[in-house]
Amino acid sequence: MTYATKTGMSGWLETIQPKVYGNFINGEWTESSGGKTFSIYNSANNKMELASFQDSTEDDVNEAVEAAYKAFKSWSLVPGPDRGAILYRFADLLEKNVDELSFILSAEQGKTLGESKGEIFRAAKEARFCAGEAFRIEGNTLPGERNNVWSSTVRKPLGVIAAIAPWNFPVVTPVRKIAPALAYGCTVVYKPASVTPWTSARLMELLDEAGTPKGVVNLVVGSGSRVGNPLVNHPLVKGISFTGSTALGVQINEIAARRFAKTQLELGGKNPAVVLDYDDVRSVAKQIVGAAFACSGQRCTSISRVIVVKERKEELTEAIISEMKEIKVGAAWEEDVSMGPLVNQQHLKTVLEYLKIGQGEGARLRYGGDVLTNGLYADGAYMVPALLDLVTPEMRVAKEEIFGPVLAIIEVEEKEQAFSVANDVEYGLAASIFTNNLSTAYSFADQVESGMVHINHGTASAAHMPFGGVKQSGFGAFSIGSSNVDFFTEMKVVYFQY
Repeated sequence: MTYATKTGMSGWLETIQPKVYGNFINGEWTESSGGKTFSIYNSANNKMELASFQDSTEDDVNEAVEAAYKAFKSWSLVPGPDRGAILYRFADLLEKNVDELSFILSAEQGKTLGESKGEIFRAAKEARFCAGEAFRIEGNTLPGERNNVWSSTVRKPLGVIAAIAPWNFPVVTPVRKIAPALAYGCTVVYKPASVTPWTSARLMELLDEAGTPKGVVNLVVGSGSRVGNPLVNHPLVKGISFTGSTALGVQINEIAARRFAKTQLELGGKNPAVVLDYDDVRSVAKQIVGAAFACSGQRCTSISRVIVVKERKEELTEAIISEMKEIKVGAAWEEDVSMGPLVNQQHLKTVLEYLKIGQGEGARLRYGGDVLTNGLYADGAYMVPALLDLVTPEMRVAKEEIFGPVLAIIEVEEKEQAFSVANDVEYGLAASIFTNNLSTAYSFADQVESGMVHINHGTASAAHMPFGGVKQSGFGAFSIGSSNVDFFTEMKVVYFQY
C-alpha cells in the first residue's frame, strides 16, 4: 500500500501502481479459487486504474465462513474489555491514517476529501462507542417465584455475522457492522460493494494491525450472485447485517427467514423536510441543501422532498436555489469543491432518467440538472445538482428513491396536509421539520412514520444514537447505539436454585 504524501491527493494518485489484492481469510491474503480478478477505476477519471480485486466464488465464501466459525469458538470467550481494547486501537489507527484513507475513499467513490475525512473520523467515533459497549453487555437479575431461586438473563454472542455493505460509505458502513460484532463477541465475513473494495482492503490491514486474531474478520470480494447469495444462504451464518436497496433487503430477509437467521437491514429512504414557518429562510435552506446534496445525494438519509406551505414556497425555493448555486462540482482534490461526481456513468444515467420522468409528469426543472463534460469533467460522472418544483405527491419523483442530487419541492395548503404527504410513501427512514411552534414540532415527531426525526436541522445522525428506519426503510434492530445488542447477541435465561 502506498502511503499518503505531502503532495496531496492529486500527487499521491500519480504515485499509485495498481496492484492485485487478495481476499482476507483467516488472517491471510489469498487468491480466489476461481482465478479471476476485476479492476476498479478512479471515479473522477475513469481512465485511471486504481487496483484489482478477486472475482470470488462460493468456495471462497465457504472458506471464509468456516474460518470465522472456527475463530468464534475462541473469540467469543475473550473478555469484553480485551475485545474493546482492540477496537480502541483500531479507532486510533483510523485517525492516524486519515489522509491515506480519505485519498483511497475519494478516488474509488468520488466524494470530496472533506466528506471522506469526515466519514473516517465518524467511523473512529463509532468504533470507540462499540469498544465501550464491550464493557457494558448487561443482563438482569430478577426476583424469583420461589425464595431459593435466583432468576437471571445474560447475553451471549450470536455467532458468525455476514456483513454486506454498499458503495456510498465504504468506510463507516463496514465499521458500523464489524465493530459491534467484535465488541459483542461475534466473528465476521464481510462483503464490500464491488464498486468500492479498495478502502475495505485497507480496513482489513488496520484491523490486523490493531491485534484482531486470525479468522475473526474475513473479507471476500465479488458479485452479489457469486458471493452475496452463498454468504446469506450459508448454514453457519447466524446473522446478516445488510445495507442497500429495499428490493435486495426483502430478498435477503426471505432467505434468512427460512432458516431463522437474524437480519439487520438498513434500506432505502425518501426523506421529507416539512417547512411550515421560520425566522431565517437562509438558515433553513442551508440545512436542507446540505442534507440533500452531501455525498452527491447518494445516501439513504438525504433529504429528497421539501414539503412547504404555499405562502412560504416561493421564498424558500429561491433561498434553496441561492444555496445550490454555491455548490462547486469537481474532483475530490480540487480546491473548494463541495460536491464530487456520481459513482459512475451508469448511475448518472439512472438519475438523469428520473429528471426526464419528473418533467414528463408535469414537474418543472427549476435549477440544475446539467451534465458536465468539458475539460476535467470529461472523465467522470458529473452533474449540477437539480431542483424540481411543481411536484405533486403522486409523481414518481415524489415517491421513489432517486439516490442522486435531485431535490423535489411539493407545495401544500396547511400543516395537516404536510404531515399526510410526508407519510405518503413506502419509506420511513429520516424526516425533518422546520417550525418555530413547539407543539407542532412534537406533534410531527409523534405522527411521522420515520425511524429518525430531526427538528430544525438536516438529517445528520450521531455516533452514539440508534440508526434505522420503519416501513420499507429497515427491519430488525437499529444499528449504532445500544440497540445493536438486540442483533448481535441472543438472550439466555438462567435459573439457579440453592
